[in-house]
Amino acid sequence: MNGKLTFGYLYDFRNPPQWHRPAEALYAETLDFATWTESVGFTGAWVPEHHLAEDGYMPSPLVTLAAIAARTKTIRLGTAVALAPLYHPVRFAQDCAVLDILSGGRLDLALAIGYRRRETAAFGVEFGKRGRQFDEFLEIVTRLWAGETVDYAGQFFSFTGAKLMPPAPRGRVPLYIGGFVAKAMERVAQYADGYFGNVEAVPAYLEALAAAGKELSAAKVRVPELFTLVARDPEAAMTELAPHFHHVNNSYGLWAAEDQALGVDTMRALGAMSLEDFKASGILRIYTPEQAIELFKGMATKMPVEHIMMGLPPGLPPAKFQPYAELFAKEVIPAFG
Repeated sequence: MNGKLTFGYLYDFRNPPQWHRPAEALYAETLDFATWTESVGFTGAWVPEHHLAEDGYMPSPLVTLAAIAARTKTIRLGTAVALAPLYHPVRFAQDCAVLDILSGGRLDLALAIGYRRRETAAFGVEFGKRGRQFDEFLEIVTRLWAGETVDYAGQFFSFTGAKLMPPAPRGRVPLYIGGFVAKAMERVAQYADGYFGNVEAVPAYLEALAAAGKELSAAKVRVPELFTLVARDPEAAMTELAPHFHHVNNSYGLWAAEDQALGVDTMRALGAMSLEDFKASGILRIYTPEQAIELFKGMATKMPVEHIMMGLPPGLPPAKFQPYAELFAKEVIPAFG
């Protein structure tokens, strides 16, 4: 992303029951916010994916990204992450090629295998085989984006004569892969343009690149910092925003505990906890602009991070969060210009 550290927001479109609003209003306001971020210097709008979530967590990221693409001109767009085993690779490759055309070549993708058995079951995917299915998926979509006509006979997919028409305009959609175990890092090294995940996993990513004979100078990392924000008065911000980020923490913690398939504490979630315990836990990190600049500059000196994704807190009308984002845009982003 232009060879410098850049920033954006992740939009999960949650609509928690305790703050429930009409979905049409929530979606419209979130799209307005994403459009506004482009105007003040943010360079990324990212949409994740989960299913069967009581709070309405976004289940259709590609559809949503098309809506954001229609409202914006320069901001990068992408999944963060899409759950690859829930897609047919030919359909996914074609939909992404069309979305890349519609957005003027602004699409990037982050993919992972997912960690919730209930989600794969709802799509008829065998949870224990989703990694092997992901491997076939990656081979197929990358070949299709490269312009090949693909005949394939695998364990999970079998078809003949697949070809993208229209083709992927860049011959590829930039691809980032998330995960934490050794096999996930091997996938990143083999198929991806970079790694999507927590800073703690970056050394393993770099080791996998070296083992694959890849140049470390080409390493790229995008980091989700969903519990990080700036405020002039961190104490007041904690009072206002902690209940909303508390919902994020508890839901991720409960999901991670369902099948214990992550292997690490991916979102720094500590499981369900009280609001007061959450405030005291240090999970929600509220910095002054000066502290945030120091944090991110330090991060950039230690690893090849190119983009930071922060979180729009669920249940809070985006207009009420906008002053925090505006402060970040005015006082933090210029330090990385």
